[in-house]
Amino acid sequence: MKTIICAVDYSTNAIAALKYADALNSKIGSKLYILNVYNNTSLGASINEPYLLSEKELKKEKLFKLKYFCIKHLGNNLEAKKIEMEVIEDTSVVMGINFEAKKINASLIINGMKGKGKLKSFLLGSTTKGLISKAPCPVLSIPEKAVLKKLKTIVYATAFEQEDIYAVAKLTEIAAVFNATIKVIHISPLSEKDGATQMEWFKEMLLQRVNYTKIDFNIYSSNDTLHFLRLYLNEVKADMIAMLERNNVKTFLNKIFHNDLVKEMESLALLPLISFNEKNF
Repeated sequence: MKTIICAVDYSTNAIAALKYADALNSKIGSKLYILNVYNNTSLGASINEPYLLSEKELKKEKLFKLKYFCIKHLGNNLEAKKIEMEVIEDTSVVMGINFEAKKINASLIINGMKGKGKLKSFLLGSTTKGLISKAPCPVLSIPEKAVLKKLKTIVYATAFEQEDIYAVAKLTEIAAVFNATIKVIHISPLSEKDGATQMEWFKEMLLQRVNYTKIDFNIYSSNDTLHFLRLYLNEVKADMIAMLERNNVKTFLNKIFHNDLVKEMESLALLPLISFNEKNF
């Protein structure tokens, strides 16, 4: 994992994401790009700003604001930490972030998690929703109160898709740095009969691809996937949850497990969520 983008909008959520990104970057030894996307066509925070300043002056002012924000929350030694800052203008924050991610071949995008309701997915920030669906690399969404002090247990919820294998393989890049355990789990409805067989297939295929040894495999049965998952995360004291986002779901189960559940889990605002999109594999 060579390059990380942390997208900030100066909110409280962005502060948590910035500090988490800094801690992860220091541990991994990657390069951190801190990015702010602004819209020059909107009135913004200052009603006169876009009209009184030239494009060059406006970008200079935006970059100054970003540097001040970073120094305030991370300290003065940004260069020593291999941190770079960039501001870009785009009418779409998601498109701006994705453009920069492709430009620098980012390995990971980190952003602040929005949405305060425990089960109210409609409160989830539109930027995060858009990134989960469209980003060219994994997206790590950070809750407002999350702090990276340790990373012992990562839970990956699988529905035995081929893309899950690639996603877990990518996840080991982070897990290995912390010597964390990845708990691969499948929560099947009570009517599902071949879950154990599928888990054995999945385990065999995954272990052929990765040589990371700290991976556990477990299968559980419940008709309330979300509720069970919440209990499980608490029981194992998970530090992060990982899932695959499916864009073209074919079955009802896949839709519930991959699409709605990924976005519902982020709205719980309890744990950092790293999401992988099938289109990137």
